[in-house]
Amino acid sequence: MQRYFIYLAYDGTRYHGWQVQPNGISVQECLMKALGTFLREDIEVVGAGRTDAGVHASLMVAHFDYGLSLEPDTVADKLNRLLPPDISVFRIRRVKPGAHARFDAVERTYKYYVVSAKYPFNRQYRWRIHSRLDYDRMNEAARTLLEYSDFTSFSKLHTDVKTNICRITHAEWTQEDDITWVFTIRADRFLRNMVRAIVGTLVEVGRGKLSVDGFRRIIEQKDRCKAGTSAPGQALFLVDVAYPQDIFAD
Repeated sequence: MQRYFIYLAYDGTRYHGWQVQPNGISVQECLMKALGTFLREDIEVVGAGRTDAGVHASLMVAHFDYGLSLEPDTVADKLNRLLPPDISVFRIRRVKPGAHARFDAVERTYKYYVVSAKYPFNRQYRWRIHSRLDYDRMNEAARTLLEYSDFTSFSKLHTDVKTNICRITHAEWTQEDDITWVFTIRADRFLRNMVRAIVGTLVEVGRGKLSVDGFRRIIEQKDRCKAGTSAPGQALFLVDVAYPQDIFAD
């Protein structure tokens, strides 16, 4: 069997997340159906992670196995004809047989977008916050994330993960234009709902409702109930997944 990595993007607005769900359509399900139609057999697809309902990806990676050699450019073109308009495949690469889209990823990067004014063309992809935010204080709090590894306080409760340990290497708010700020966070792995919980809690810091020391204490308490409300999903994007070069076969 030959293993392939699929690099794809999707608008998550109408999906119940990446993972196949019993009661709603998912990105993974659509991709498997398209592959099955093209290759004329059932194809299992494994993603680099799970994005929540309504969350987007400008770059997601998944892998699948197939018994015959495929021409990557041809497969990408055929899949794009079969996939709905809000999912697109832009690259397929051959990888070594043991390569794994989830377990071999060394870094993942997310971006979260916040706006301070009404703008009709990005309403589906931004979180509009009416109150004024202190982004200097939010960045001071965000820097403390790099000092810790246990992020139980920002994890969805009752998940099936064995550990809540993550290594965050970058967490920063930057201004994109007059009304838009973006939070970029990079780590070796993320917990369910982690980025949205962090953003929601940092916004409490920016509103003056939570101090930087208070944010630090929330991390140390390892209690999801102590953190802020999760930010809305529609403003969150998975933007990159990085792998070691030695897993690729081409």
